[in-house]
Amino acid sequence: MNETSTVVVRRSESVLATNKLIRNTYMLLSMTLLFSAFTAGLSMVFNLPHPGVFLTLVGYFGLLFLTSALRNSAWGLAAVFALTGFMGLTLGPIISAYLTMFSNGTQLVMTALGGTGAIFLGLSGYALTTRKDFSFMGGFLMVGILVAFLAGLGAMIFSIPALSLAVSAMFVLLMSGLILYETSQMIHGGETNYIMATIALYVTIYNLFTSLLHLLGAFAGED
Repeated sequence: MNETSTVVVRRSESVLATNKLIRNTYMLLSMTLLFSAFTAGLSMVFNLPHPGVFLTLVGYFGLLFLTSALRNSAWGLAAVFALTGFMGLTLGPIISAYLTMFSNGTQLVMTALGGTGAIFLGLSGYALTTRKDFSFMGGFLMVGILVAFLAGLGAMIFSIPALSLAVSAMFVLLMSGLILYETSQMIHGGETNYIMATIALYVTIYNLFTSLLHLLGAFAGED
């Protein structure tokens, strides 16, 4: 009887811990998205130039390493906002370019934003509702992201527009899968730190938005 009670208590504690992790993650994610939108708006207002791919990658991986190192302390929160704020600064010039280059630039940006929100909410809601375990996707997603990243660098270096579009399409699919995977990780105990869970979901949203925007600009953009 005591063993049964212990099992029930442990399960209850596990459920409470999972619910707390999910609640904290989505609360922090909401705040970082708002802060990222704020810094993106600042970069647009002041017409800041894009830092370039190299500086973007250095800044991203440097701040990601810092966030990971501080993830179990209060300073981890500051690192999260530093990372997402920096990514917002890199996003502002991209949005400005679409608003300038296309007569329907505002529509393209809003469509990409709406599509990103719909995909994220739909897939997150599905994973949270069904509570299916998508951990089997981990290896495939990591390999796919690495291949897409290298292909994207190749498309940029050798100026191959068709490959660049293919990479954006790949990223839409990969980020969609990553939303399912990361949400599943929170539910089933694969991820127990809400700071790292927030970063993982933020990056999927960022990449999903920029990829959708690239595809929309290519196929629906009007000069």
